[in-house]
Amino acid sequence: MIDAEDRLFLRAQLTDFSLFFLLLLTHSCRGQSGPPQPMMAMIGDEIILPCHLEPTADAVDQTVEWTRPDLNPRFVYLRRDRVDLLDEQHPSYRGRTSLATNKLKCGDLSLKLSTVKLSDAGTYKCLIPKSGRESVVELVVGSVSSPDIDVSRVSNGVVLDCKS
Repeated sequence: MIDAEDRLFLRAQLTDFSLFFLLLLTHSCRGQSGPPQPMMAMIGDEIILPCHLEPTADAVDQTVEWTRPDLNPRFVYLRRDRVDLLDEQHPSYRGRTSLATNKLKCGDLSLKLSTVKLSDAGTYKCLIPKSGRESVVELVVGSVSSPDIDVSRVSNGVVLDCKS
């Protein structure tokens, strides 16, 4: 039989464990969100690769990394101490990436990628190193060929044959 003193000790231990478990669960639910399915863009498009802190938190003073693990250097976009670090950026992305800095306060880390190229297709990671928060975005890039138009005359008019 458990006496009153042992019961108080067990209750205190269970309360401590419950609090620890709740904090662990809450912390593990924090993170960043990205889209559940791949993002689609066509060559030449401008696209926003989404990344948001959850729960919403101010990211103005945070280091923000957008990377592609298959590249060297891996940085597609890097912002540290409120400055874009262009020297660290992969050359193929120079002049084509940006963040909406006015949205960082609301936890919006989405990357704008301009003039999409076929080589931009792949897996992107959005990361705040200090917190370890990470989100993955898959980008699929499509292309279409220029249309080939043949014009031919028929007795009553013209036939346009378009192939792409």
